[in-house]
Amino acid sequence: MYKQIAANKRKTIFLMIGFIVFISAISCFFAWYTGDWSILIITLVISVVYTLIQFFLSGSLTTIMAGAKEIEKKDCPRLYNAVENLSITTGLPMPKVYIIDDPAPNAFAAGRDPKHSVVAATTGLLDIMNDNELTAVMGHEMSHIKNYDIRVSTIVVGLVFLVGFLADLASRMIFYGNRKRNEERSPVGLVIMLLVAILTPIFAAIVQMAISREREYLADASSVNITRYPEGMIAALKKLQSHSQPMRNQNSATAQLYINNPLRKSFLSNLFSTHPPIEKRIERLEHGKTTF
Repeated sequence: MYKQIAANKRKTIFLMIGFIVFISAISCFFAWYTGDWSILIITLVISVVYTLIQFFLSGSLTTIMAGAKEIEKKDCPRLYNAVENLSITTGLPMPKVYIIDDPAPNAFAAGRDPKHSVVAATTGLLDIMNDNELTAVMGHEMSHIKNYDIRVSTIVVGLVFLVGFLADLASRMIFYGNRKRNEERSPVGLVIMLLVAILTPIFAAIVQMAISREREYLADASSVNITRYPEGMIAALKKLQSHSQPMRNQNSATAQLYINNPLRKSFLSNLFSTHPPIEKRIERLEHGKTTF
């Protein structure tokens, strides 16, 4: 577990540096292609500022994007008590607790570290889970906080957003640029610009997927270690599988934060899914019952 935490802290540093280098490289090409080198400076400054904002305000930004509302114990004692008890059990600071008004059963954790973390659950999750299952789901989310998965995810969310912006910028430069100026440009540059527009979102999705899948298995197992009740996590996953539906407020950049894929099912969403199949997660827990 400690190795995982240390690895996640290193990943955060590498991702932040790699993020800025990646954006700078694309900005260099944009600057060369347009002949305006101020693009490089402006984009570099924006990417650094954006990364810092995303890092320090990640919890608040994520809850805003999800449409979540912060609650106190009196608003939903069942959810608040589950999180509070897990906080005491794990020795973690009490995170802020949020509810999302959405019939799709789901939950997430976000923030830059355990002292600045949030957990959220949908109304749909509260409706279908009994107390043991709800505790298991919240244990899963608290495990993401304890393992510093939330910090890595924060940087990935920022990467996906800014990469999407760059892909959109590339598309506009290709299709809406001045025709005369485009004729003067190298066709090689136009081809590279087209590749940037197509490949950058795919690159971001692959990074997102690679970081997310294995950590879901670890969080499931960590929740069982906390609660000492594997049947609770297994039953919760089975309910998530049978009641799975897309959330009303969807955002592909934050999809990896949730315990279950919140996006609509499609070929591309399955290909670049940030979550392993629930049946495989259940299978791992079933096989590991004797070791928990």
